[in-house]
Amino acid sequence: MVDVLMPKLGESVTEGTLGQWLKKVGDPVQKYDPLVEVVTDKVTAEIPSDMDGVLAEILVEENQTVAVGTVIARITPAQKSLESVAPVSASPTIVEHQQTVKKPQQNIKPQQNVKRFSPAVRQLAATHHVDPHSVQGTGLGGRVTRKDILLAVSDIQAEQKTNEQLVAITPIRRTIATRMTDSARDIPHAWMMVEVDVTNMVRLREKHKRSFKEREGIDLTFFPFFMKAAVEALKAFPMVNSSWTEDHIIVHKDVNLSVAVATEDALVVPVIHHADRLSIFGLTAAVADIATRARQNKLTLADVQGGTCTLNNTGAFGSIQSIPIINAPQAAIVSVESIVKRPVVVNSDAIAIRSMVNLCISIDHRVLDGLVTGRFMKYIKDKLEAMDDSTSLY
Repeated sequence: MVDVLMPKLGESVTEGTLGQWLKKVGDPVQKYDPLVEVVTDKVTAEIPSDMDGVLAEILVEENQTVAVGTVIARITPAQKSLESVAPVSASPTIVEHQQTVKKPQQNIKPQQNVKRFSPAVRQLAATHHVDPHSVQGTGLGGRVTRKDILLAVSDIQAEQKTNEQLVAITPIRRTIATRMTDSARDIPHAWMMVEVDVTNMVRLREKHKRSFKEREGIDLTFFPFFMKAAVEALKAFPMVNSSWTEDHIIVHKDVNLSVAVATEDALVVPVIHHADRLSIFGLTAAVADIATRARQNKLTLADVQGGTCTLNNTGAFGSIQSIPIINAPQAAIVSVESIVKRPVVVNSDAIAIRSMVNLCISIDHRVLDGLVTGRFMKYIKDKLEAMDDSTSLY
């Protein structure tokens, strides 16, 4: 047999949560068939089989979180796959197991009359004062899972408190909570906000949005204009485009812009790689594509890996000021707030109605200080305020 391991899911990710098993024990599998969903705060990815064979054993239940490299299942390879498996050339997901079992199902049949509980299930049941023997299991062979305990707890509390609604914590929400807690605890955050007059940028977008839609088939939003200014600033101030490690600071040469995308139940952060090589049109197309796939749950692991700085469009929800939490191990995250019209003093003593926006940045103070951050934000401000009718979209 060969072991199926929990794969590494991205930078700084040391564990993953199993979603739904897509194959059952005894099911035949072909190479590249999806075996199980793995959930992180960034993406839900399907882990494929590296060979033809039979799924012999499932070792980790759905909704359990395990470390990268943990054996989660075993496959008995077909003869043609077995011949091609070499101990020194195994993939990151599947490695060779030491023994071959001819009939894998013999040792995995569940006992019908005895309920066995994993340590995680016993601990969860004890925490909530639930007798696990009284819970109907939905796992393999009727085994009680963490999800079953949580559902039982929800039923009990619903009976006790009919005026409250209990919402089960999804794997992605739990992972987001863990990573955000780690970021807020481990990274010394500092914050800055600048005010930008984007009146001319708004006029530029209004001028082109109809013809752009007809010609390109996608909407020209404000966000790609901010993206363009941000990636140019990251090229000019590479320390902002960096990551902290315990031994040194990694300054990234590539500008891979992470963009926050809201789905139905979470916020995912896919990456636009080499964003500094793209025009405003290119950024528009890239963010439209990746946002659509994020909302359709079609992101791949490659789509969420390699981000060097994050840009968040909080203004889409009407926000005018925010303090974002850094997407570790990145050194900075910038939030684009809502564009609002208001009276502004111009030309020293005149008052005019202008389109104004706040740009907010949170920085890792181990990497950046106020001087570099201030220059970085001023660079973005100047780029945006310099946009006019002569600015090219291509």
